[in-house]
Amino acid sequence: MKIIIDQDKCVASGQCVLAADDVFDQRDEDGIVVLLNDAPSPERLADVQQAAMVCPALAITVEE
Repeated sequence: MKIIIDQDKCVASGQCVLAADDVFDQRDEDGIVVLLNDAPSPERLADVQQAAMVCPALAITVEE
């Protein structure tokens, strides 16, 4: 799985963190998404895909 984040699109809603908090976090200074784990286990695929789907800015892409 490859996770691509476009930080320029991010609107700091935090939905990705709610979906997969072991994979995504937000920067303290502005809330922009950061990737904590660029190689999550295959069991986390559904959560990572959910995070991408709920992102209001479509700032996350998941390639399997």
